[in-house]
Amino acid sequence: MLKLPVQFLSLATTYKKHGFGLYLIGGTSRDLLLGIDSADFDFVTDATPNQTRAFLPDANYRFAMYGSIKVNSLGVTCDVTTLRKETGYSDHRHPSQVEFITSLEEDSWRRDFTVNAIYIDADGKIYDYHHGLEDLDAKLLRFIGDPWQRIKEDPLRIIRAERFAKRLGFNFESDTQKAIDELQGELSSLNPEKVLMERKKV
Repeated sequence: MLKLPVQFLSLATTYKKHGFGLYLIGGTSRDLLLGIDSADFDFVTDATPNQTRAFLPDANYRFAMYGSIKVNSLGVTCDVTTLRKETGYSDHRHPSQVEFITSLEEDSWRRDFTVNAIYIDADGKIYDYHHGLEDLDAKLLRFIGDPWQRIKEDPLRIIRAERFAKRLGFNFESDTQKAIDELQGELSSLNPEKVLMERKKV
């Protein structure tokens, strides 16, 4: 049975009390399933920031317009993001439009890799819409959807892919590898300092 972080369980209880769900996502759920200690606490919820403000007034709402807030749970800062759809990436980095939603599956389509789109609720139930568990077992990194499109939306995903593969000891799925090889030139459209900073993380 999964041992869920106490910070998550505590916060999930608060959300449930007010009629909302809270889920582990991204590197937090991925690393938990791999048995890797993670210092990051990334959660998603069907509550909008305005709805959350009613019962967590002391959270950091600086980026609430994008659905992202920071909440202190048992002395740890946690990132909580409202489920959302994103459209348009005019600057090759950020969505032009964000729409808050309540569907985990719909939210999953905006995420980068299958292994980063595994949701876990406070009861330990897993929601996996893109066979991320299979890719975890196979140690494969695979883009969700069309890898060429996902890279063109945000070319920094090339470097993120390299970083995850190296950190986790994963290989690239064949189409993911092809897209990364063919679209290296897309990185030239970004701020060189941002690219260098991401490279240093690798």
